[in-house]
Amino acid sequence: MRMTLSTLNWRRREMVRWLVTCATEVGVRALVSILQSWYTLFTPTEATSIVAATAVSHTTILRLSLDYPQREELASCARTLALQCAMKDPQSCALSALTLCEKDHIAFEAAYQIAIDAAAGGMTHSQLFTIARYMELRGYPLRAFKLASLAMSHLNLAYNQDTHPAINDVLWACALSHSLGKNELAALIPLVVKSVHCATVLSDILRRCTVTAPGLAGIPGRRSSGKLMSTDKAPLRQLLDATINAYINTTHSRLTHISPRHYGEFIEFLSKARETFLLPQDGHLQFAQFIDNLKQIYKGKKKLMLLVRERFG
Repeated sequence: MRMTLSTLNWRRREMVRWLVTCATEVGVRALVSILQSWYTLFTPTEATSIVAATAVSHTTILRLSLDYPQREELASCARTLALQCAMKDPQSCALSALTLCEKDHIAFEAAYQIAIDAAAGGMTHSQLFTIARYMELRGYPLRAFKLASLAMSHLNLAYNQDTHPAINDVLWACALSHSLGKNELAALIPLVVKSVHCATVLSDILRRCTVTAPGLAGIPGRRSSGKLMSTDKAPLRQLLDATINAYINTTHSRLTHISPRHYGEFIEFLSKARETFLLPQDGHLQFAQFIDNLKQIYKGKKKLMLLVRERFG
């Protein structure tokens, strides 16, 4: 283990498991020994995902017939290891550390803080969203919201990335903030507007926010007004404006290099845009003006503009 620690060998994973199995056969002192000196034998990822996870597993407890003090000693060593690994390599170990520290309030707090601190550094949006979802599952929706907000600020969805894998995370984060209440939604929307430039994703978020009243998560000490939110007022107005702008920008981007075989798809895209345009009071006027501009700027594309005229007048 020591010889290959810095030169990672392809057989290491198998040997790590084998060493942990040997330690288990030898007994609780051997397990404690490798947990305490993990950094001389294992990488942080190996230490959390294999060594500590095996040491505190139900199978190990039964196999060694451990009494309560022995179980506690192993669990405490595993938690210490988990926090050290999370400090050293938060990208790979923050989630494992939270899982290993679940039963101890102080250690769990420390692991959560390490994740929050690491968010400013090298954590990716998908790593942060994964930890955020885990927090919600564990019944910490406000912490999940904080991590989701940090994840959102690491994200950038371009106008044409309407199949990006992060879209589900974005929709989940918006649903979470909406369920927590108007304040959380108002805090998240500026981050969404800054990070997401894809019109169809923005219009999906907008639609979901207007279907039900915010604050239905039932956080103790908070009451939901039960009223639907208007797109004419903050915070949804900012999202509406961003969605309309995204539709306008995407339309121009698509039209610069469109081929006749994409005309039908483009008309459907404009129909989707119209649904968003029509949300505010003066929406029909704004949409009519937008269509007039298109007919003016792209009058050279006669066949396409004929289709636009047929559908939208």
